[in-house]
Amino acid sequence: MPGCVTGGSATGNPGPGRYAGVSRRPSLALPGRGGGVWRSRTGTYNAGMKIASWNVNSLKVRLPQLTQWLADAQPDIVALQETKLEDAKFPAAELAAAGYRAVFSGQKTYNGVAILARDALGDFADVVTDIPGLDDPQRRILAASVGGLRVVDLYVVNGKAVGDEKYAYKLHWLERVREFLAREIERHPHLVVLGDFNIAPDDRDVYDPVAWGEDILCSPPERAALKAITDLGMHDSFRLFESDGSHYSWWDYRQAAFRRNMGLRIDLILLGDALKPAAVAAAIDREPRRWERPSDHTPVTVQLDIR
Repeated sequence: MPGCVTGGSATGNPGPGRYAGVSRRPSLALPGRGGGVWRSRTGTYNAGMKIASWNVNSLKVRLPQLTQWLADAQPDIVALQETKLEDAKFPAAELAAAGYRAVFSGQKTYNGVAILARDALGDFADVVTDIPGLDDPQRRILAASVGGLRVVDLYVVNGKAVGDEKYAYKLHWLERVREFLAREIERHPHLVVLGDFNIAPDDRDVYDPVAWGEDILCSPPERAALKAITDLGMHDSFRLFESDGSHYSWWDYRQAAFRRNMGLRIDLILLGDALKPAAVAAAIDREPRRWERPSDHTPVTVQLDIR
């Protein structure tokens, strides 16, 4: 069973700035949601919900960064990956003090996923921690309904190397996820699928496509598996607003990769057809990658105009 606590357009290369990708679209009404205000460098939007994904690469280590970012960015819903914590050690009290309820599915040392939501959004419902029919002890998927949305948090298998047994496991896992999502979108039209996909969707999302070639994270079968998911009627929210390359969400700790912007965009927020018209902005927040002891990933966000 999952752990659960109730409580507490400007486009272009982001360069040294904090955000990449902002724009505006019409609003969409969802039951039980009121309007809000979001201020950005490009203006003020009447927006109802800010959704984020962040691979924190150890929540125990990164909890101070997370609570600081929650206070700064004020997201409504946040999906976390690589929490690397058993459920009994999940920092529920600290997050409740920050104003967020949480549902989580973890394991010691590896993997682990969690979804946080503001107290005002109410309780989580219809929580799923395993792909039906797939016997897999790894904690990589978490789905829950909250705030009028169905949220599916994924920590996709890395795969290690093309041809490795872990690569085969990755492709099989993605196929079972696609089957699961096909059923989810029939039941939940207001579907958000987000997380660390460990796949760069196309060459724009790779700092050096020639060097990476068809290696792991960029191989044609991995990209085809991701496309099979988006073909269900899911849309890469960042690409609704930004078509250029050089925007990344992950940078290796080595070779001064972040300073040199040698990264990959592998953290995605996918929106179902019904939510696409509500998207008013999408961004990659580079600032937490500059902090002391950062995760190698940085948060990605989408803003929905829900009134």
